[in-house]
Amino acid sequence: MTPARILNDVKHAARNKYAWPGGYPLLLVMSDGETLCTDCAKSEFRAIASATIARRRSDWRCEGVEVHWEGPPAYCAHCNAATESAYGDPEAEAETV
Repeated sequence: MTPARILNDVKHAARNKYAWPGGYPLLLVMSDGETLCTDCAKSEFRAIASATIARRRSDWRCEGVEVHWEGPPAYCAHCNAATESAYGDPEAEAETV
């Protein structure tokens, strides 16, 4: 995926927080494998754009935007905010049955 396409997806995530259609929660996947919430994508857009366009080895370089379909909450590497998954955590649900 090109840096321009990635930044277009980052802009969408920062503005909307959810995928359309469906309203599924979005997360940024960074080059170091960590995730970033959409609020931090908005507040740190300049750093993300700079690192992504230059393809620098940086924690701010975004590899893509993904829907958090299922599993435990994903925690933002920058602010530690939790993003709940769209369909919950199947392992946690299996333990309660």
